[in-house]
Amino acid sequence: MKAIVQDRYGSADVLELRDIDVPVIGENDVLVRVHAAAAGPDVWHLMTGKPYMARPVLGFRRPKVPVRGWDVAGTVEAVGASITRFVPGDEVLGVAEGSFAEYAIAPADKVVLKPARLSFEQAAALPISGVTALQAVRKADVKPGQDVLVIGAAGGVGTLLVQIAKAFGGRVTGVSSTSKLDLVRSIGADDVVDYTLQDFTDGSRRWDVILDTAGRRPLRQLRRALSPKGTLVVVGGDGGGRWTGGFFRGMLRGPLVSLFVGQKLGGLNSKTTLEDLQAVADLIEAGTVTPVVDRTFQLVEAPDAIRYLAQGHPGGKVVIDVG
Repeated sequence: MKAIVQDRYGSADVLELRDIDVPVIGENDVLVRVHAAAAGPDVWHLMTGKPYMARPVLGFRRPKVPVRGWDVAGTVEAVGASITRFVPGDEVLGVAEGSFAEYAIAPADKVVLKPARLSFEQAAALPISGVTALQAVRKADVKPGQDVLVIGAAGGVGTLLVQIAKAFGGRVTGVSSTSKLDLVRSIGADDVVDYTLQDFTDGSRRWDVILDTAGRRPLRQLRRALSPKGTLVVVGGDGGGRWTGGFFRGMLRGPLVSLFVGQKLGGLNSKTTLEDLQAVADLIEAGTVTPVVDRTFQLVEAPDAIRYLAQGHPGGKVVIDVG
């Protein structure tokens, strides 16, 4: 099969299209014939090996898993001996190791049936970003009527945060650049902020909940935009430097600061579970949430997809069309 592989950390130039063996299925696994995969910050971190603090998990000198990609949407090719939930031909979405390939292995507890209303490209945009958004909204304990600020509202996770926070009853303000404001409005944001024109951390307005996908602003600035008893959840981000990154800053410093103030500050360590993946799929089926796809690349163009992702802030998810 064809797959996007890397043998060392670096820029998108380390990604190569190669012919490799189809992975061997385990008794609790599902072999997926991949139709689409997604390119997100997780792929960039694995490609570059940054932040360095993550290397014990990623691999010290090179990625432990050579094939890139996690989010997957496709059809079931085969199932392990213990699996009864799926049969060959089922259309599914989920999380697999190495989804930038024609076939990928996924643990059965990280796969659900694809909602019929989604294309494979839309479905590939959902698994990790959708679960992350759901868990972030839950961690922030968003309640009906609360004012919620989503920083990075036009991104792959941000577009889902806006919709899920709205589903939980929040009054959502989305922060984005000028060119993405219409997109943020179109997915249901009650208000928008153009961060290129307005400093939303100047203290003139405060929110009950801040969900930060950018991870670039210091905690002291974000606290100025947060109500005295408010909650900040750093969902991700590429700020904060090579060693720890914005996410780790939220995970490490936020809880320490929270000990001395009335605000709750922290990061989200998202883990994909079957229950949450199904909950996100149910939101899709109900018509409450719709994944946003910014642009689609072919498998051979995966390096270009990562370069495009690194250039700026896409409006939604960047997807790889595998075929």
